[in-house]
Amino acid sequence: MAFVISKIFWALLAPANVILIILMVAAVAMAWRSRAVLARTAAIAAAVLILAAGVLPIGYLLLRPLEDRFPPPAPIPGEVHGIVILGGSVQPDLSASRDTVALNDTAERMTVAVALARRYPDARMVFTGGSAALLPSGHTEAEVARRFFAEMGLPEGRVAYEARSRNTRENARFTRDLVQPKPGETWLLVTSARHMPRSVGCFRAIGWGAIVPWPVDYKAPRSVDWTPSFDLAGALDGINDATHEWIGLAAYRLLGYTDAWFPGPEAGR
Repeated sequence: MAFVISKIFWALLAPANVILIILMVAAVAMAWRSRAVLARTAAIAAAVLILAAGVLPIGYLLLRPLEDRFPPPAPIPGEVHGIVILGGSVQPDLSASRDTVALNDTAERMTVAVALARRYPDARMVFTGGSAALLPSGHTEAEVARRFFAEMGLPEGRVAYEARSRNTRENARFTRDLVQPKPGETWLLVTSARHMPRSVGCFRAIGWGAIVPWPVDYKAPRSVDWTPSFDLAGALDGINDATHEWIGLAAYRLLGYTDAWFPGPEAGR
């Protein structure tokens, strides 16, 4: 039930959808003369939000704290027992429709995983990802990932696949049950930098122990650029990604899925 509610909740609160809802309110209100004030207010609000998104670096300001929370490991671990690759980078339905491997804009989770497989040839590897769709079609991320890694030259059996998870909490739980990490082992966690705080919080909460974050897929540069881009689609994409993580952090903490409101390098903080 929590999974279904989260999907509906996000559909209503995604910034791009909020602007669309406000515009719809304005359009409907214009049909009634008695609602002229509401129509004008909604139209002005939508215009202000669109202008702000296209001119101000809102996405950067929201993304930067998330992406900086867990820096890349330094020094790089000499011995690694296992590598966990979180799903979210492949498109199962499109891949099945086109009979190919379709990746999205978080593809670095997959490409970096291949590089890590070669850097640590003796490390166990597991990809975790089922279907995050509210109405699943039967295709899973794991089956697309299997094809991707095979096409990248990794031998069959090099990567284990967890295909039941629908969200980050289930990624952590089902992967732990599958690989059963032992105390003292060093495991890397590969996911987008902005997603790392929530991911680490979930893995800690289920008792994984020490896991080394390996952030990828950065979107926010090291310094802010105040030059207006007027790229509304790109701006809204960054704002959506950041807002999704901030809301996810709050929701996961309230539900007890993570060990802190904003998980950091030190457990419980």
